[in-house]
Amino acid sequence: MKILVQKFGGTSVADPEKVRKVARIAVSARKQGYAVAVVVSAPGDMTDDLIDYASAVSKKIPDREMDMLMAIGEQKSIASLAMALAEMGQKAVSFTGEQAGILTDGIFGKARILRIDPSKVLKALKEGSIAVVAGFQGVDRKGEITTLGRGGSDTTAVALAVAIKADMCDIYTDVKGVFTSDPRVVQGAKRIRTISYDEALEMTSLGAKVLHPRSAEIAKVYGLKVRVRSSFNPGDAGTLVFDTGSGKKLKIKTRGEDMERTYVVSATADKNQAKVTVVGVPDRPGIVSKIFSPIAKGRISVDVIVQNVSHKGHTDVSFTISRVDLSRTMAIVKKVAKELRAQTVMHASGVAKVSIVGAGMYSYPGVAAKMFTALAKKGINIEMISTSEIKISCVVEEKDADNAVRALNREFRLGKK
Repeated sequence: MKILVQKFGGTSVADPEKVRKVARIAVSARKQGYAVAVVVSAPGDMTDDLIDYASAVSKKIPDREMDMLMAIGEQKSIASLAMALAEMGQKAVSFTGEQAGILTDGIFGKARILRIDPSKVLKALKEGSIAVVAGFQGVDRKGEITTLGRGGSDTTAVALAVAIKADMCDIYTDVKGVFTSDPRVVQGAKRIRTISYDEALEMTSLGAKVLHPRSAEIAKVYGLKVRVRSSFNPGDAGTLVFDTGSGKKLKIKTRGEDMERTYVVSATADKNQAKVTVVGVPDRPGIVSKIFSPIAKGRISVDVIVQNVSHKGHTDVSFTISRVDLSRTMAIVKKVAKELRAQTVMHASGVAKVSIVGAGMYSYPGVAAKMFTALAKKGINIEMISTSEIKISCVVEEKDADNAVRALNREFRLGKK
């Protein structure tokens, strides 16, 4: 049995006509011989509307009740899509996260998938039905409804595809695939036809919004092929994410110009950033651990970290986080700073992270110098720098982010010729 998992975001199921279009895409795949499972998000802006509604009801919302409310959106989508499929004469069964066997940990709002029991979904597929599964949600060991956080439907789709041993997972979005940069910012940005897991993971974690980082992680660990495609033009090939070192095994035909991949494949910007600086930290072993351990316990991800040179037994520690986590981070860090007798804690929310990504960068000397020179020519000041073998990131002022991405596109010739 060939199995295909398709994932559709909120814009793809925002109204009845769009739901019917998704149904036609799923039926088309079914006619091509696939057993099809479809994962859907809440329709349109419903998730944001639910958040606003909850905020109007209560100023202090219990996490459990928030997840109970947030799960409503996906249930509307799965029921609507199953109805549309039935109208077309296609057998279909809708599943909530719990019914699909998605077991998570007990962290409300940011739950992680522990395992999936795919038996009910597989039974539906074997009986010829299209399985319609709610993204973004699961259930913990106590039977409590949990949600996976923003981008959770991508994670659901890829994890489900692994669990049911799907041949492919198609992530449908409102763009034609993964681009060298955001085409709304950079005129002439090119679509990338194939990309490695590592490159995709770096790009998604650095601001490219077509695929969620957690889903890219799962795809890499389990070797699942993922295609990013357009829901408005479903016949387009999109971008294939796979192990680019195994092209022969996957029978991927590459054009001549793709045989030797360029050393930089993308320039991205993440404007959802904030910077926190702990000033005057005593410079002794174990201090940095005492700062970041409580942050980790709060389920807050830290990105770029810089520690200044010690001066008179004290140092400054700066780091970046997602802007949505700023208030929680400051509450934690202020308490820690007081215990450590640091001088003060400062923060800045008007920052962004611009990055270049490419699996071949490690083999090309001078890449960092070219990046820094391109930014300097535009008068863009760099506040922090982070590097790995396949990416270089610079923290800059948010107002400079778009200009920085355009400059990097020109420097590394990422646009259309």
